[in-house]
Amino acid sequence: MDRKGIGKRLTALRVLKNETQKTVAEAIGVSESSLAMYEAGERIPRDAVKIRIAKHFGVSVQSIFFDD
Repeated sequence: MDRKGIGKRLTALRVLKNETQKTVAEAIGVSESSLAMYEAGERIPRDAVKIRIAKHFGVSVQSIFFDD
């Protein structure tokens, strides 16, 4: 999956849970600006952060970052 697609998935998961970027960023231990860059497709999180994101949303890492 490309960066933009990953960003769209991250944004959709956050909106589905009705959370702000700030609350998600705090929950997964990254800055709000880092999360914004992930959602915009400007950066890909490192593996440890991918795991925290998946756990936060209750989905698999695969479903966010690798499935097409």
